[in-house]
Amino acid sequence: MKATIKTQGQQFAVSEGDVLFVNRYPNTEAGSIVEITEVLASGEGAAFKVGTPTLQGAKVTAKILENKRGPKIVVFKMRKRKGYRRKQGHRQELSVIKIESISV
Repeated sequence: MKATIKTQGQQFAVSEGDVLFVNRYPNTEAGSIVEITEVLASGEGAAFKVGTPTLQGAKVTAKILENKRGPKIVVFKMRKRKGYRRKQGHRQELSVIKIESISV
């Protein structure tokens, strides 16, 4: 079964067994279970359902495999001929999740 979910401000098309990189879930550890209730669409073929905006009673269960940090991004600002330079780095906090089950 496939589903379209919204979690951590992003939308994903998922099926059971998929592994995703999403923004970190607060106050969670590796091995904990997360239930995602914002299911926008679910099903395949004739059983496909679309929510308005979400499907009532549908949920996706995911297991957090690990919490980690993404690659370093360098933010560099400069104004030519003015002597203005600013350099800043950023690493996004991520959770790696595996979709366990989809229920409608």
